[in-house]
Amino acid sequence: MSKNPIVKGKLVCVALNDAEQFNAMQAEFAEAPYKGAPQQPVLYFKPHNTWSTDGAVVEWAQVDGSPAEQMVVGASLAVVFGKECCRVSEAEALNYVEGYTLVHDFSLVEQNYYRPDIKGKCLDTSAPIGADVVAVADPQALTVVTSVNGTVVNETPVSQLVRGVAELISTISYIMTLQPGDVIAVGFPGQRAPVAPGDKVHSVIDGVTELNNTLGQ
Repeated sequence: MSKNPIVKGKLVCVALNDAEQFNAMQAEFAEAPYKGAPQQPVLYFKPHNTWSTDGAVVEWAQVDGSPAEQMVVGASLAVVFGKECCRVSEAEALNYVEGYTLVHDFSLVEQNYYRPDIKGKCLDTSAPIGADVVAVADPQALTVVTSVNGTVVNETPVSQLVRGVAELISTISYIMTLQPGDVIAVGFPGQRAPVAPGDKVHSVIDGVTELNNTLGQ
């Protein structure tokens, strides 16, 4: 199984942090089973079997022994921790960051956010992580741009996320201790891009870093 040397502990992903998606779902949140919008970040893990690297081929998902009908992809700014981070304030949060990179999250199509989608999110090799960790003065000023086969499918400004980088670090540090080598993927586009076997996925933060992967046949 492909591993990534950057991640040494855990890869925590934040769902429902795209402000456009979050606002569009307000009516749905008012209905069962939600009965209210989330008051805390919606988190999920990408475990070790999902980790992969820049340039790697991502396995096409198998569902009950057969190839999946469809997969989708989103990209996120990834925060890499340089020292232990536990119960820190928002003002202190960025002091614990070693640098930033990118994460691709390849998954099955998500049906709802009421229960963690283990089957759709824990696919082998489905979370490639960038090879470089880059220091950035202001992560809120960054924009993640993703292309499939050369066509731009998503642009995600970090400034337009519901919860910013420092707020997420602080909140998550009260839920769990973050260790050096842990990573938080702070927010994916609400509309994940559909992909097909053989597609080439390229994400870039201009002037900072990029990430390239190909879907297996």
